[in-house]
Amino acid sequence: MLLLFDIDGTLLLNGADAHAAAVIAALCEVWEVEPPPRAHGVEAAGRTDQAIARDILELAGVPAEEFDRRRDDFVLATGSHYERLVPDDLSDRLAPHVTDVLSKLAVDQRYRCSLVTGNIQPVARLKLGAAGILYPFAEGQGGFGSDSDDRNELPPIARMRAGQLWNGGDAWPAERTVVIGDTPRDIACARADGALVVAVATGPFGADQLSEADVVLEDLRELDAALQSL
Repeated sequence: MLLLFDIDGTLLLNGADAHAAAVIAALCEVWEVEPPPRAHGVEAAGRTDQAIARDILELAGVPAEEFDRRRDDFVLATGSHYERLVPDDLSDRLAPHVTDVLSKLAVDQRYRCSLVTGNIQPVARLKLGAAGILYPFAEGQGGFGSDSDDRNELPPIARMRAGQLWNGGDAWPAERTVVIGDTPRDIACARADGALVVAVATGPFGADQLSEADVVLEDLRELDAALQSL
């Protein structure tokens, strides 16, 4: 079974300050704008870096086509700024039971661990590395905010990459894929791809707001039992 983990709110809690600063710094560098005063009010939970950046630029008066034209510059600049800003140690931001859960999954032949996250890929890997939990996630695997600004497109991308590594080149089947996240958008992207979904109420949304998932957990401690039930 392919497990597609979200990062912020699922694996890490309150670990996005440097990430947000890197996005703002990249926008200011690439488009030479000042961060608009209302940027802090742009919704971020469950969204991709590109979608968030579009909204912030719109507040700064930059049209969407300008973002499209310099998208690659934004991704490179965000990664560069995050590499400069990321704390050396994010292990204090790990969600409950994450270390134990991932260490068991990493050696369990029933599962393949990957990512579906709104973070651009360099940010995602630097963030997990600083938290000490990069080891279950093979380089080149996953779906990231640098792949698309539409989160619903990320699970198919992750399944395609997983298939190239683990399934003889064929996309990993959606019916043997589980998205694990903490927001309604995680649920929506799984449903759009025909995948299963486990929601954890460790982020900004309560269990009642995540009820459309196949399974809702208080935290990741019961993930193995949830996966077996699916």
